[in-house]
Amino acid sequence: MHTMSTALFFHPDCHLHEMGEWHPESPARLQAIEDQLIASGIAPLLSYRQAPQARPEDLALVHQAEAIAMVRDHLPQADAYYPLDADTLLNQYSWRAALHAAGAAIAATDAVMAGEYENAFCAIRPPGHHATPAAPMGFCLFNNIAIAARHAIKVHGLKRIAIIDFDVHHGNGTEDAFSGDERVLMVSFFQHPLYPYSGVHPAGTAPANMVNIPVPAYTRGEAIRELVQQHWLPALHAHQPEIIFISAGFDAHREEEIASMGLVEADYAWLTQQIVELAAIHAQGRIVSCLEGGYHLSALGRSVAAHLKVLAGLS
Repeated sequence: MHTMSTALFFHPDCHLHEMGEWHPESPARLQAIEDQLIASGIAPLLSYRQAPQARPEDLALVHQAEAIAMVRDHLPQADAYYPLDADTLLNQYSWRAALHAAGAAIAATDAVMAGEYENAFCAIRPPGHHATPAAPMGFCLFNNIAIAARHAIKVHGLKRIAIIDFDVHHGNGTEDAFSGDERVLMVSFFQHPLYPYSGVHPAGTAPANMVNIPVPAYTRGEAIRELVQQHWLPALHAHQPEIIFISAGFDAHREEEIASMGLVEADYAWLTQQIVELAAIHAQGRIVSCLEGGYHLSALGRSVAAHLKVLAGLS
């Protein structure tokens, strides 16, 4: 085992974006992760890297000018909020936080491509996978993973990319960005029916590069492992990705109140192990994982710790 093979990208500004006391997507999520990484002894074995800001042209790799302006031009005064939709709000720091979140995903991609680290986890918010090219939505301002994937194609010349999304909600923004793009294979499972009520295609009509599998409420880890082995892994091996991006949402955990699936920490560790093995075969170990959902603070912290233990080769 060699230590420091895993970087954790973060920025203090990601704590400053908040959408009100009532909102589950809160700065306390990042604190819960940090506390658990310290408590579990993982923190000293990671290389902590402060994320830069993404540039406007980075956001434009995925998002239309109107979508970018929606965030940039509507920042409220101190202690006020600007609602983009019923559950996606801006405060005075949201633009800065969103730039650092996307910037973390880009910087992590560059560091992993340069061979500085085998893999990286971005402890960032706002999350990204619901943000479509046309609009922010669903707690998400810009699609961090989609931006990083486009950056990998444009700057690093990669031709085969995989995006693995294990958030409990369908990554509609990511599907919108890459639907029909044969360079990018997206695989996911998601509780259905559940927000954003997307990702379900009539038989035979799903884009060939989308292996997004709806599962009913109360689906547990055993069933998910079977789906991964039957559907994800054959598609991923066939695609032979040169880098793997993970939309790492932990809200399919059984303690989560915002959804009703039955995963536990061991399932996240198992999923991560499958991805690590796949990356070793096809992608020189290259993985960039970005935080998406996960709102039960204790379950979130424990699940991220389980994910990072496997990424860092500690379990």
